[in-house]
Amino acid sequence: MTCFDIFNGDADGICALHQLRLSCPRKSELVTGVKRDISLLKKVEAQAGDKLTVLDISLDKNRDDLLRLLDAGAELFYCDHHFAGEIPTSDRLQARIDTSADTCTSLLVNSYLDGAHLPWAVTAAFGDNLFDSARAAAAPLKLSDARLSQLEQLGTLINYNGYGVTPEDLHFHPADLYRAISPYADPFAFIAESADFARLAEGYEADMAQARNLTLAVEEEYIAVVVLQDAPWTRRVSGVYGNELARQYPDRAHALLTALPGGEFRISVRAPLNNKTGADELCMMFPTGGGRKAAAGINALPAAMYDAFIDAFREKYEQ
Repeated sequence: MTCFDIFNGDADGICALHQLRLSCPRKSELVTGVKRDISLLKKVEAQAGDKLTVLDISLDKNRDDLLRLLDAGAELFYCDHHFAGEIPTSDRLQARIDTSADTCTSLLVNSYLDGAHLPWAVTAAFGDNLFDSARAAAAPLKLSDARLSQLEQLGTLINYNGYGVTPEDLHFHPADLYRAISPYADPFAFIAESADFARLAEGYEADMAQARNLTLAVEEEYIAVVVLQDAPWTRRVSGVYGNELARQYPDRAHALLTALPGGEFRISVRAPLNNKTGADELCMMFPTGGGRKAAAGINALPAAMYDAFIDAFREKYEQ
């Protein structure tokens, strides 16, 4: 029997897996990648009796390979909060899927584990820009504002590390970052002791300093658009900068378009925090689009569709 842990390379995916393996240690093959690399089940060849844990990737985007793996006799635990579509019925599939705008995979895992490793779930919720949900979940911990801010920073940094077109854009491959975190049951110990945390913090501050000097390409009452040049730092910063803008302007939707070498745009969309809906519907209107209600993206929008995207973005969020 072979075990596979298949997870999104962002804060939510990493912290979800970390919670599970703290509660149920297991030697496994890690399958992950950059945040937008979500068609991960296609990388797995499994057979009868193999056990797969799948975290924070859309079932709908992995449907064909999920069915292939079930047909092969594999057993799957699937936990996610992205658009799923129809969930297959199988006695070898345990699915815990909730697409509500105020939850994330790590919060679902936290519920599954009865709060066994709650600080890591709170960390992930902050990383997914679910600040209200993170603070609500953290209430039983009775943390000071300073300690809660530390978890906010940690979640933001782990999430920041997941953004890039290829793993070479990142400070750490997500599998390596998970391995660095995995010895730490206490996130505060990781913050205090890990040189990897310090490296992420330095990279984040440098990239965000550049992002905050950018000029908006579109700035209207209900939408704003930022166009980023093709560079490793812009690919790393697009998601976390979008999250920051969303918090600063909670009634406005934001789109960050990063130019790609082939002329396409990689797009991160953040719905208004006061109206956390529609981002997934907007992005799924275009090739390679997907995500969740509050935050979604398009992996490679053809340059010729730029105006169509801006028009659809405006129409979605104009009030």
